Amino acid sequence: MISVDQLVVSFGGFELFKKVSFLIGPKDRIGLVGKNGAGKSTLLKIISGLQPPSEGNVVVPKDVRIGYLPQHMNVADKHSVFEETKKAFDEILDLKKQIDKINHEIATREDYESEEYLKLITQITELNDHYQMLGGGNFEAEIEQTLMGLGFERSDFTRPTNEFSGGWRMRIELAKILLKKPDIFLLDEPTNHLDIESIQWLEDFLKNYPGSVVLVSHDRAFLDAITNRTVEISLGKIYDYKANYSRYLELRQEQRETQLAAFKNQQKLIEETEKFIERFRYKATKAVQVQSRSKMLDKLDRIEIEEEDNSRLNIRFQPPERSGTVVVDCKQLSKSYGSLNVLDEIDLTIERGEKVAFVGKNGEGKTTLARVILNELEYSGELKIGHNVKVGYFAQNQAQLMDENLSVLETIDQIAVGDIRTKIRDILGAFMFSGEDVDKKVKVLSGGERTRLAMIRLMLEPVNFLVMDEPTNHLDMRSKEMLKQALAEYPGTVLVVSHDREFLDGLVNVVYEFRHKKVKQHLGGIYDFLQRKKMESLKELEKKRVKRPNGKEVVQETKQEQLSYEERKELNRNLSRLEKSIGQIEENISNLEIEIEEMDKLMVNPENLSDSSIFEKYNGRKADLEKAMTDWETAHEEYEELKLKKNW
Repeated sequence: MISVDQLVVSFGGFELFKKVSFLIGPKDRIGLVGKNGAGKSTLLKIISGLQPPSEGNVVVPKDVRIGYLPQHMNVADKHSVFEETKKAFDEILDLKKQIDKINHEIATREDYESEEYLKLITQITELNDHYQMLGGGNFEAEIEQTLMGLGFERSDFTRPTNEFSGGWRMRIELAKILLKKPDIFLLDEPTNHLDIESIQWLEDFLKNYPGSVVLVSHDRAFLDAITNRTVEISLGKIYDYKANYSRYLELRQEQRETQLAAFKNQQKLIEETEKFIERFRYKATKAVQVQSRSKMLDKLDRIEIEEEDNSRLNIRFQPPERSGTVVVDCKQLSKSYGSLNVLDEIDLTIERGEKVAFVGKNGEGKTTLARVILNELEYSGELKIGHNVKVGYFAQNQAQLMDENLSVLETIDQIAVGDIRTKIRDILGAFMFSGEDVDKKVKVLSGGERTRLAMIRLMLEPVNFLVMDEPTNHLDMRSKEMLKQALAEYPGTVLVVSHDREFLDGLVNVVYEFRHKKVKQHLGGIYDFLQRKKMESLKELEKKRVKRPNGKEVVQETKQEQLSYEERKELNRNLSRLEKSIGQIEENISNLEIEIEEMDKLMVNPENLSDSSIFEKYNGRKADLEKAMTDWETAHEEYEELKLKKNW
């Protein structure tokens, strides 16, 4: 399908790829792995045609469509979420315009027997068939399904894209690429901006997709669930195995052990042969044997052991002082940003030694609560930090907060104190900054290198409560594994905000789910929580509770027949209109009541009754109030009736 042949990429004197070759076949699910800086993103850019190689070729058949999602991209901000996503169906929308134009022409003609008329009928039939074949009949439903799978609410569909953060706008771009249904997906870290539920939805989508997938991800569980082939880039070469990532690691180790055993046996044979030749080189009686063995050595196909990339992160947190039993205690804690309520009267307790995960959709308040605990944000309610608790915080954007003009060494030297200053180079070496790397400016570091540098800053203080917000986002597989091991061995308390299931598995023993402004505790590991969530979701699909105007709550079975997108859009529009109308009526009622109350006070004093117009004005206001109350009841009844129709 796609051929990568003898690919070479070099920068100055450094070769990133050394004559790399492999094929991408139909229905291949390839996990492209390797440490930070190995060239994974570069390879995807070359395959997509965005970057030329120094040498070699990439052959892509003309009829093959590629869908490429880079790690970072410029996104448009001129449309609503739904309209922007609809651009994925430009071909269908163009066909619809052609069909509408021909239909209009047919409707205005009366020469039913003419050749031109019959040509139009044939043309409209062919266009309609093509339109249906491309999915024109239900593309709006596909847009809904995809956007909701990636975490958007229906209420988000009409919002302008410029109201969303960069991560959410990347989700829109991912939705567009998925909806275009290319022959091959090239996805560079697609899970970086997704929460756990959205990652699971994307997993299911890609597993059942009929085309090919080439995927760069540091999420091991995601790779294992989707891929059936692993291509590792290491030291300019590739190692290709028909297995998912976990199985690949086993096969790679087995191959290396076999290769090493064969290499040792061959080296022993060479050594013994060379000794024989040296010993009997000048003996005439052994001349034939010496010559024979010498020729054998010349012809021997010598086994070479592949270089192994052994660079790895060496993390060890300093032993912390003992804190009190209760580390964090929240009671009835709430947090709002203006009129937007994010957390509503939550209760939460974290005890010494617990490894806690905060999970949930983006925007549900995970980072907000972490920052409240750190006393970075104001809140209402009660929050107590335990006795002798010393907090270390790794922010989601920690790597961006550093001074870009400082070198790696200067960045750490700036905060190191005491004896630790004599060990800075050793510490940097443990974090894979060796030799000339320590003199690099922060601004030229990759995302993974910046994250490692930020991790050093966190480790320089002996804290006993680590709060880490998405610490694995830019770390490669080995570095993530080392960080996980260090946190598991850390005797203090750990709070991790993360969407990486493999990282959380075996690390955390308590999961707090953030949903609808509330927090729910789940004891056990991350996969225990996900298993329960999947069961809960199935139950929620079967039934839904609705409240009638009389206050009674009834169970409504979920119907297969749902309202169309346009009907839902119109219903939402009417609900918004009525909400606004009710608000205006309530404001009018409040003003009238204040005015009538003031007139009541005036009429108590006989001196103010000389003017008869005051009675007319008073009666007029009473009549206005009565009418406003009637209008409010009518609008409210209409609103409640429409609300019952909203069963999604």
